[in-house]
Amino acid sequence: MGSLSEDRPGDTGLAGSQRRVALMCVLIFTFMGMFDSSVITVALPTIARDLQVSEAAAVWALNAYNLAGAMTILTSSALGERLGFRRVFVSGVVLFTLASLGSALAGSLPWLVAMRFLQGLGGYAAMSVSPALFRTIFPLRLLGAVLGINAMVVALTASLGPTVGGVLIGVVHWSWIFALNVPVGVVATWLMLRSIPDDRGRGGPFDSAGALLAALTMGAFVLGVGQLGQLADAGSGWAAGFFVVAALCGGLFVLRQRSTPAPLLQLAIFRHRRFSIATCTAIAAFVGQGMAFIALPFLFQSSYGFSPLASALLFTPWPVAIVFAAPLSGRLADRYGAALLASTGLLLLGLGLALLALLRPAPASTPDIAWRVFICGLGFGLFQTPNNREFMSSTPEAMLGNASGMLTMSRTFGQAMGATVVSIVLSLYAAGERAGQALFNATGAIAALWVAAAAVLLAAVISALRLRPKPISG
Repeated sequence: MGSLSEDRPGDTGLAGSQRRVALMCVLIFTFMGMFDSSVITVALPTIARDLQVSEAAAVWALNAYNLAGAMTILTSSALGERLGFRRVFVSGVVLFTLASLGSALAGSLPWLVAMRFLQGLGGYAAMSVSPALFRTIFPLRLLGAVLGINAMVVALTASLGPTVGGVLIGVVHWSWIFALNVPVGVVATWLMLRSIPDDRGRGGPFDSAGALLAALTMGAFVLGVGQLGQLADAGSGWAAGFFVVAALCGGLFVLRQRSTPAPLLQLAIFRHRRFSIATCTAIAAFVGQGMAFIALPFLFQSSYGFSPLASALLFTPWPVAIVFAAPLSGRLADRYGAALLASTGLLLLGLGLALLALLRPAPASTPDIAWRVFICGLGFGLFQTPNNREFMSSTPEAMLGNASGMLTMSRTFGQAMGATVVSIVLSLYAAGERAGQALFNATGAIAALWVAAAAVLLAAVISALRLRPKPISG
């Protein structure tokens, strides 16, 4: 990271000697938050047995975190603009750390769910402003490299988290997966307060009504997506109701943002062409990624007969490829721009998904699956960092908070949309099956992969709109 601390004339942000410590602070929390999210999925069966609840009920320990985050992403990023990005980040880390302690001490599921909701509030508050922090810490010429390092940490944690989590659960009580966050959170907070100067933000009134409408919109949408998994029961009625609430509140939110002098989300940000293209590209790409992450486990387990653990390990080439591709694509984006890299990465991701959909009928060999998954990860790694750089470099500094929040929101919304589409595709394929057969069958999973590849191809087309042909001379 030596080049990250090099000072050049005209550089903005912190002095070179301060950058590495500041980056380490943000990366520590990135690791902590991602590790917590990846480990709890492994711990859910143990938590259910220990708290004497059903596994379906225990899933709320995971859902509560994501629900809290979806409801407050825009609010947290808007508070960052008004109060200062460091203040919101540190406050989020402190809340996440305290709620981790509460989760470790939980003796009942309701208490654990409540603490996990608070963890989500803190975790997503910090995540929603971390891209804006990178923009204020580093000069623009290094933004892609920094975002690439951050993506590498995320991918590395995602790949190691389930394995390390499985070992931890086998050795110590599940509460330790939360308790370990406490000392790490204290160190991260101390380092952040020492290494990054306090930014006061721009102040001004806060759009409380807009924050409430944004929370209701995303909360209802996420709950509706969750109900789609119960289409065979009474879930369809609940899902429709939640989606209606989300649509109504979303419409009111847009009207509110148009009319209030101090909106939660400055709609003028979408007048910046590069930002709007980056947003649409990200949403379409994460629809495809979200679909793949849901469809592939069903394909691996129901069609090819892999165990849940083996199915999880088959995903490992995806984050491993990102570990190599993301830092490289970030550095290249700083030199050559994001459009070509992101578009190429999306084409590779779409190719990988299509290759997975073309897998021969069972039995499929592990190497035959692994190299196709690796192509998906390679493409995603080439796409994500340059596109994230576009989010943060294409808007004025007065809109950094909104840009940072939209970066996180596009991922959350896209993945939720992907889950919605997967549920619809799989339910359509299951409609003609005999009673009692599993809803998520291999044929439906393959169809979902083709739809995912189409969504990624759409993202590539949108991304290519940023490519400008060189003028013909002569």
